[in-house]
Amino acid sequence: MAAIDDVRTFGRGRLSFADERDIDEFVDMLGRYERGEVSADDWRRFRLLRGTYGQRQDGVQMLRIKIPQGIVTGEQLRALGEVAAKYSRGFGHITTRQNMQFHFVLLADAERAMRELGDVGLTTREACGNSVRNITACPYAGIAHDEVFDVTPYAEALTRYFLRHPLAGVLPRKFKIAFEGCPQDHAMASIHDIGWYARIVDGRRGFRVTVGGGTSILPTSGGLVYDFMPADEMLEVAEAIVRVYHRNGDYQHRQRNRMKFMIRQLGWEAWRAKFEEALTEIRAEGGVPFSSDAVAAEVEEAPDWTPLPAPDVDVVKRTAGTVAVHGPGIMPGTVRLQTFSDAYLTWMHTNVGLQRQAGYVHVTVRLLLGDATAGQMQVLADLAEAYGDGTARLTIAQNVLFRWVKVGALQELYQRLQAAGLSAAGANTVADVVSCPGAESCRLAVTQSRGLGRILTEYLDQHPEFVALVHEGDIKISGCPNGCGQHHIAAIGFQGSVRKLGDRALPQYFVLVGGGSTESGAAFGRVVSKVPVRRLTAAIDRLLTLYQERRTPGESLGAFFRRIPAAIATDALKDLAELGQHEAAADDYVDLGETHVFETVVMDGECAS
Repeated sequence: MAAIDDVRTFGRGRLSFADERDIDEFVDMLGRYERGEVSADDWRRFRLLRGTYGQRQDGVQMLRIKIPQGIVTGEQLRALGEVAAKYSRGFGHITTRQNMQFHFVLLADAERAMRELGDVGLTTREACGNSVRNITACPYAGIAHDEVFDVTPYAEALTRYFLRHPLAGVLPRKFKIAFEGCPQDHAMASIHDIGWYARIVDGRRGFRVTVGGGTSILPTSGGLVYDFMPADEMLEVAEAIVRVYHRNGDYQHRQRNRMKFMIRQLGWEAWRAKFEEALTEIRAEGGVPFSSDAVAAEVEEAPDWTPLPAPDVDVVKRTAGTVAVHGPGIMPGTVRLQTFSDAYLTWMHTNVGLQRQAGYVHVTVRLLLGDATAGQMQVLADLAEAYGDGTARLTIAQNVLFRWVKVGALQELYQRLQAAGLSAAGANTVADVVSCPGAESCRLAVTQSRGLGRILTEYLDQHPEFVALVHEGDIKISGCPNGCGQHHIAAIGFQGSVRKLGDRALPQYFVLVGGGSTESGAAFGRVVSKVPVRRLTAAIDRLLTLYQERRTPGESLGAFFRRIPAAIATDALKDLAELGQHEAAADDYVDLGETHVFETVVMDGECAS
């Protein structure tokens, strides 16, 4: 078992994030809870900090695996696949924070899953709860043509600084951090409690720093603390921000205890004064030593691995289909191989991009709603080692990114992805729908967001003209206002809700348009309608047709909806939104992905995202 001071490394020299003592403490605390020595509230707080989250179904848990910067090795992917097969439903779910989640895990199995993952350097520590959550980063860091510098080692350094930090698990609420090195905010750092944007001034590396971003109620784009902060000061600045939040945050009122509310209550100038006081205090204590030059030296310009032999196509097909998979919309992946034709060319166009390093490309493996079967994870591990640098990156769009793929190997890679059911084109297009788990498992969700996600994905895959039309734009779905699906920052976003028709409840969604990342920070979607769930494919058709008819040349979907008056979108959906008690059909009362009549069941939540 890898411990915090273990020198073992995992893939390209990365040290373990696991510590056996975390799991020992989990087992001890569980035993004490079962013997009645620990209250239910104390046990709940503890298990959340160990990544174990209650579902709406009794007796099972969601287990969240912290994947710093979304980076996984082949060995880790195999272990994740094993856990999915043995302890979950045969598949895992990639989140919008670059984590991996397993649902329907028995509490009795949590220890075994944690130990197997710990053996390959993965941890659940501070993956949930009122903690410093998984620190995310741009998946193109180190390979993008237009990046300022590779933020990966800086994000990892801050991850290791806060992992098991004395304050990391005793904050008023969850605390989120993201790094971006490109001009485009791929990591959506603007909606984080701390956003770090790479900058170089006078030859010196540093960051533009924002604080207090967030979605859910009161969507807020982070406010500017530094236009340029030398990278050497990163740990001290982060420590000061966290100290101020710990000391001044609201521990009593769950709905307003994120850091954005604290800053709003104090006022920007008062918050800034407290931050400066904390920073001075830290430096008087001796500071937090950090050498950005040493960190920068860790960045490699070219991979130094030896690719493994490519797996045979038949082996890939057998591997991907070995696990019995349960759950709607999840395919084992035994598709028939086809000749390279228009499908391959389309995949090349949407899923492949050139790296700044000559001769290499990056390849996005598009996953339906972020799901990968246990067998597919085994295949992804093999392919990462055979065609990439032995690692993959999980993205906030719920996909898997291979990097350092040689241009000449693309056709072979495509063939093997196709055999595993992983060759879907349309990655990062409007058809690549993002969704939170929704009422399938989440205690807070109102609606079955994954059911809507599958329906919209199928609809758009059947309408390639819309996919080709939208050169930049996304669709994101959340089953409640909390925004785990990041619907607030989507070009078109859907938020689960309920409508009362007489004495009956009918599932519907708020429709938001115009969200996204802009030069001035995050733009949040405007609510333009409330549409019953069974009419949402028609709503997508109307909105994309509106875009087709009125866009300007080169205008993105999000920019279009930010430009036009909201009333135009509202009017386009007006008749879809109007549904009276006597007009509703029986299907209108059944949520997508369900067979029974819809009912509103919202439980005490545990802060999922």
